[in-house]
Amino acid sequence: MPDDLASKRAVLDSRLRALGRTLVAYSGGVDSAFLAWAGHQVLGPNMLAITADSPSLARTHLAEATAFANEHHIPLEVVTTAELDRPEYVRNDSSRCFHCKDELFTLMEDFRRIHGFDSIAYGVNVDDQGEFRPGHLAALQHAVAAPLLEAGLRKQDIRELARAAGLRIWDKPASACLSSRIEYGRPVTREALGVIEQGEDALRVLGFRQFRVRHHGQIVRIEIAREELPRALSAGMAAEFTRIFKALGFRFVTLDLEGFRSGSMNSLLPSDLLTRDR
Repeated sequence: MPDDLASKRAVLDSRLRALGRTLVAYSGGVDSAFLAWAGHQVLGPNMLAITADSPSLARTHLAEATAFANEHHIPLEVVTTAELDRPEYVRNDSSRCFHCKDELFTLMEDFRRIHGFDSIAYGVNVDDQGEFRPGHLAALQHAVAAPLLEAGLRKQDIRELARAAGLRIWDKPASACLSSRIEYGRPVTREALGVIEQGEDALRVLGFRQFRVRHHGQIVRIEIAREELPRALSAGMAAEFTRIFKALGFRFVTLDLEGFRSGSMNSLLPSDLLTRDR
């Protein structure tokens, strides 16, 4: 391991020890999975991973998160969040992620008090600071610790540390909640989330690895990673996409020629909003 990366890992361990009995917000993505693993390595029984379960969490992602925790004997509690009961979340404006994280951290704060934990941590990293993520504001308001960020770890650093530790999630594709697939201003509903999940499950069965199903009402916009686009652009695959997504209720089926881009829905937001909360 390079000296600079070993140094960052040492800082991370120090930050984790200082947190005491800690709850870790755990979605199963690379960042939160590595943080939960590292937290368990440092704190042992004095940490607990918390996964928020709701209609916006794909069943495949819940199963993967649970499996990883079980593989490494990471203590895990799956709790039910109710962000869909919040009108400000359902209306799906640019602050949706804030209300989602506010729901999660409010629930985790209650859990922390009841069960005698000292702190709450989540997996934000240095690279996330350059992105539009209103959920970070909720973390600040709830005084949630950010050990990966405090250790100066970037996304690639985290992947390298996970690979060095032999964690199979080191190259896991980026993921986000299903609600992030719905265009801003279109209400988040259980029905829309279900359609998106079915569509993404179908793309997974077809063998694609990195993709998004973007919901624009009667139009579905399918994003496929650029290295996988040649396969997606065949006439046979176009027919398969059409069959799958028209059966799910879309009238028009489109393939985005720019390929997969994390957070592509944010391009529809005014530029001042994208920089306001960084």
